[in-house]
Amino acid sequence: MVTDLSWSRIEVEATVADYLHMLVLEYSGQAYNKAAHRRTLQSKLNGRTEGAIELKRQNISAVLHTLGFHWIPGYKPRGHYQALLQEVVEEQLEKNKLVDEAAQNASSSPAAVPLLDDFRNVLVEPPKLVTEAREPNPAAYYSSAPQKRDYLEREARNISLGKAGEEFVLSFEHFRLYELGQKKLADKVDHVSVSQGDGLGYDILSFDTDGRERYIEVKTTAFAKETPFFISRGEIQFAKDHEEHFHLYRLYEFRKSPKLFDLVGSVEKHCAVHPISFVCEFS
Repeated sequence: MVTDLSWSRIEVEATVADYLHMLVLEYSGQAYNKAAHRRTLQSKLNGRTEGAIELKRQNISAVLHTLGFHWIPGYKPRGHYQALLQEVVEEQLEKNKLVDEAAQNASSSPAAVPLLDDFRNVLVEPPKLVTEAREPNPAAYYSSAPQKRDYLEREARNISLGKAGEEFVLSFEHFRLYELGQKKLADKVDHVSVSQGDGLGYDILSFDTDGRERYIEVKTTAFAKETPFFISRGEIQFAKDHEEHFHLYRLYEFRKSPKLFDLVGSVEKHCAVHPISFVCEFS
């Protein structure tokens, strides 16, 4: 069987072009079928298996991650890819301005709060922190290379998306406590970043069933579960100072099918925090 390193330039170019086509559709909120794309692509490749194509797509996600782009949900970035792949991705990004335009729009466009009557399937398990040794690469976030984008930061600065995420969590907390039979506590949940202002170190004041306060910081992305998020020095310190009460709710795929996971206590227990930029990663 052929190996990853034996992928030809023609195969790599076809695979990258197909991925970027799907990525534009993803950014634009248009429907597409990954399996159908894979079948069409497979006919252009040198006997590649479906598994090999899926792995290559994860490699492309990893390249996009280093360049500051969001990637397609379901294709978690996977490193150790051939140098040719990064070369081709960069070449096609420079030529295909539609990707850049769609990425800017997706990161900056306003967001509305998704309407849900039942929040029971919203909470999921968090990603696992990958603890294998690797070289730190702060340049992946702050690089002088001309191809470097800032879409992760742009989305993090999207005030409309952030506020919509907080309002969604406010509804989720009301629902959670009502479901647990704690109507009085549910009625006391407070959107403190609105009622008291930003800078407290958290956004939502909620409660555990025993009445203990739950300080919830909300981080929202429209993209994949493993998308890195930015966190301030004050938020990191607040989480350390309130280990037993602090919860970071990470909302993801917010525009399409919102899900969230809960990181309890110090953020550094759950993800790698890079102090240059305070970017939290799960891989």
